[in-house]
Amino acid sequence: MSPSPTRRSALLAGAGGALALSAAACGSADQEAAGTPASAGAGGTPVKLQLQWVTQGQFAGYFAALDQGFYSDEGLDVEILEGGSDIVPQTVLAQGQADYAIAWVPKALASREQGAAITDVAQVFQRSGTLQVSFADAGITDVGGLRGKKVGNWGFGNEYELFAAMTAAGLDPSADVELVQQQFDMLGLLQGDIDAAQAMTYNEFAQLLEATNPATGALFTPGDFTVLDWNEVGTAMLQDAVWASTDKLADSAYQEQTVKFLKASLKGWAFARDEPEQARDIVVARGSTLGASHQLWQVNDVNKLVWPAPGGAGLISEEAWERTVQIAMDTRNAEGQTVITTEPDADAWSNEYVQQALDELAAEGVDVTGSSFAPLAVTLTEGGA
Repeated sequence: MSPSPTRRSALLAGAGGALALSAAACGSADQEAAGTPASAGAGGTPVKLQLQWVTQGQFAGYFAALDQGFYSDEGLDVEILEGGSDIVPQTVLAQGQADYAIAWVPKALASREQGAAITDVAQVFQRSGTLQVSFADAGITDVGGLRGKKVGNWGFGNEYELFAAMTAAGLDPSADVELVQQQFDMLGLLQGDIDAAQAMTYNEFAQLLEATNPATGALFTPGDFTVLDWNEVGTAMLQDAVWASTDKLADSAYQEQTVKFLKASLKGWAFARDEPEQARDIVVARGSTLGASHQLWQVNDVNKLVWPAPGGAGLISEEAWERTVQIAMDTRNAEGQTVITTEPDADAWSNEYVQQALDELAAEGVDVTGSSFAPLAVTLTEGGA
């Protein structure tokens, strides 16, 4: 249900927090597109990590590992290169401009099929963070409820979980819904131009909760919205993974370096789990353009994607990998294209190096499963300040 003109105008007035966050993120992307590095300092083996977006809590574990000296403890001098709207991290890696990269699995698989020699060596996000969000009064309580609705998606490879879910529910994405090209914010939903909008749990959903509900004069609450969670629907695809150079993995020195890098990184994620507020402070100090309240929400919700990790953080689940590959091969987007056309070869992923890292961390007394992890109850503020 689209809002009335009166409600639409009020929502625009109450969407300042979401708009401010979006503008800040875009501004940072423009400023950091060159890949401004954060470095551990001199000494040790130089290592470059390419992120897929700008400095934010999504990458808290890596910034924590840098800040706490976990990389230097392993003899690594790490530079973290920020991403941006014009940076494809797996391409940066494949071209030899970085030693490791963070990228979503389906997007990286598409690059592999086009010739990028890269291997998933650690699956840090065990769960998908993507939602489809609507106002509760729209009545979209399941995927079938999208029929006849204006459905937003970002495109650029972010849409396949949504399209797979619609297809499984018997909907033809090209005929049964009105697809809307969504900007990387939530204004389309707040304005009523979109009935169901794409959002990440750790970013855009928080933007909604930082905007004012005109009906109450207070911030929106989760109860004002209905979410479709692809983990629950069954079409979740693997997201943030650590990718390494397939060719360089033939070299024993790079293999050893990869184990060290993963060990320090996972120790950083354990730190972010146990000290989320300090991890937030580290990210903010690194130059995040998003506010402290928003960043604490982000660190907290990203932790939910990492922990608990029954087999050990970063271990690649064969079941989740196969589901991601199957969706990538079978699901067509609005242009009729699939992510990949053939099943990836055996070099596409490996648990060899992350398992070594986990074994070493466990031997040192680091909790690598987070079985007792409990997220914080984070209170957001207007605009996420």
